Amino acid sequence: MSGKHPIIAVTGSSGAGTTTARHAFGDIFRRTNIKAVFVEGDSFFRYDQIAMEQAIEASIQAGRPISHFGPEANLFDELEKLFRDYSTSGSGRTRHYLHDAHGGKVGGFTPWKAIPGDSDLLFYEGYHGGVAASTWARRRNNPAHRPVSRERRGNRDNGVNAAQWVDLLIGVVPNVNLEWIQKIHRDCSKTGCSAEAVTATILRRMPDYVNFIVPQFALTDINFQRVSLVDTSNPFIARDVPSADESFVVIHFRDGHKFDFPYLLRRVDGSFMSRPNTMVVPGGKMQYAMEVICTPIIHELMETSRASA
Repeated sequence: MSGKHPIIAVTGSSGAGTTTARHAFGDIFRRTNIKAVFVEGDSFFRYDQIAMEQAIEASIQAGRPISHFGPEANLFDELEKLFRDYSTSGSGRTRHYLHDAHGGKVGGFTPWKAIPGDSDLLFYEGYHGGVAASTWARRRNNPAHRPVSRERRGNRDNGVNAAQWVDLLIGVVPNVNLEWIQKIHRDCSKTGCSAEAVTATILRRMPDYVNFIVPQFALTDINFQRVSLVDTSNPFIARDVPSADESFVVIHFRDGHKFDFPYLLRRVDGSFMSRPNTMVVPGGKMQYAMEVICTPIIHELMETSRASA
C-alpha cells in the first residue's frame, strides 16, 4: 500500500458485475477531478486468443485443464510488479488486450507501454486484483490440491501477492447460480455459442475459480454480492437474467466500525442492515450505493496522497 500513489482494485469473475463498478468509480473520478490510470485484468493474460485456445486444448488432452482464472494463463508476476512499481513510484507498464479490431488483431495485445507519470491513482478491474498465490506453482503438478488459508494482505513467503499493494480492494461476486446465468446469456449473445459450450467452460474453470478467485474475497475491504429474488435453482435452463429490480445487493464491510451506517442508510432508499457489518440495498441501487460508500474513501486516499507529496 502507498500513501502517495494509491491503488484501487475491483476483482471478480466474468459476468460478476465488475463493469458496473468501473462505471461507478469512473463517475467518482470525473466528479472529483481525479486523473486515474485504468488497467484491465485482460492485459495480463499470458496468451493471445489463438494461443490460449491451443493451450486449453493441450491441457485438456493432458488431463490438467487450464483457464483464464489460473496462473498458467496469467502473468501474475507482471501484475504484482505493476502494483509494486506504481505504489512505490507512480510508474509502471501495462498493455491492452484487444477485444475489437481497433489498434491491432482481435484477441491480441498492444505493446507494453509505460503508464503516464502524472496520474493521481491506479484503478484495476479484472479477475485478480486481490490475488495472493504463494502456492500456485504446486497446482501445475497437482490440479486437485485444496485451497490454503490466506492471511490478511501481508507479505507472502513465496510467490505472488498483488493484494498487498492495493489501498482499496473491492469484490464483486453475485450468487454463484446468478453468476452462471449471466455468463451463459452474455457469452451466447456475444459469440453465438451454445449454452452447452458455456457450461463446459464453467466446469473446466471450476478448480481455478475455487483456488484463485474465491480466496480473494477474504482479502477485500468491501464485497458487493447480488442475490436474486427469483428462482435460479437451475441456472443452465434459465431463459433470462434476473433484473436488478428482482435482486438485492448484500454489501459486506471488513472493518464495519470505519463506516457511518446511519448516514449510508439515509442516503440509499430501501436499504437495511442484516448484520452489524452488512448492508443490504435494492439491486437497482448497486452503482449508486458504490458511489455513496466509496466517495469518502477516495477523498481520504487523495488527501493522504497530497499530504505525502
